[in-house]
Amino acid sequence: MGERDDKTGQYTDEYPEEAFLDAIRSADQMLGTGEIADAVGCAHDTAYKRLQKLEEEDVLGSQKVGNTIVWFIE
Repeated sequence: MGERDDKTGQYTDEYPEEAFLDAIRSADQMLGTGEIADAVGCAHDTAYKRLQKLEEEDVLGSQKVGNTIVWFIE
């Protein structure tokens, strides 16, 4: 879990969305969920949920290649 914000009392994101986007940008290619999770330093499930959220917000796109979902910045 992230740190608690002193002003709001809410927890901050331990893995900010920008970390997921930076992982894809730095690779300059489509990456699988596991590769992104490794780059960010989080669990596969955490990465998958965050990537799905970014896709719902039209920030990312995905494509199924075999048994792998690859992610790219639209």
